[in-house]
Amino acid sequence: MHHRTEDGPVVEPVVVERAEQPYVAFRGRVRTDGFAALADRLPELFGWLAARGTEPLGGPFFRYNLIAPDGEFEVEAGVPVALAPKPEGDVRAGVLPAGKYATVTHFGHPDQLFAVASALYAWGRAQGLPWDMTEAADGEHWVCRLETYRTDPRVQPDPAKWETELAFRLLG
Repeated sequence: MHHRTEDGPVVEPVVVERAEQPYVAFRGRVRTDGFAALADRLPELFGWLAARGTEPLGGPFFRYNLIAPDGEFEVEAGVPVALAPKPEGDVRAGVLPAGKYATVTHFGHPDQLFAVASALYAWGRAQGLPWDMTEAADGEHWVCRLETYRTDPRVQPDPAKWETELAFRLLG
């Protein structure tokens, strides 16, 4: 099922069931132009895990907890693990919840992810799928909205060739 926003990308979402997933992360409040500050800390997180003998179980992700109307986000920059070491300093440990997720894989530059996320959101609404999200005065509070980077930039330095998966948790 293709879905295209008025002038946006074509997305072919799939609804999948996911098991819970432990992770470690840094949390921050950022604006779109401030994401690099959080993303740039991911190597530090990988190093922190390596120092504790813990292997990542996949690519790093951004978990959007709050999307505020003023363009600010509360986001976690995280790495999935089998078992999280004890948190230290500003490293947090958490668990991505099990459940049904609407997912879509984007091949291309991360600059296009906002349009892909908007198309996934519109697709879910068009399908009558209820997002696991609460709208409040300070914005959208998501139980689990993920952007997972499947491409290692050390292996493929060209962002136009990156693979990114978006996964938004559904109610029920």
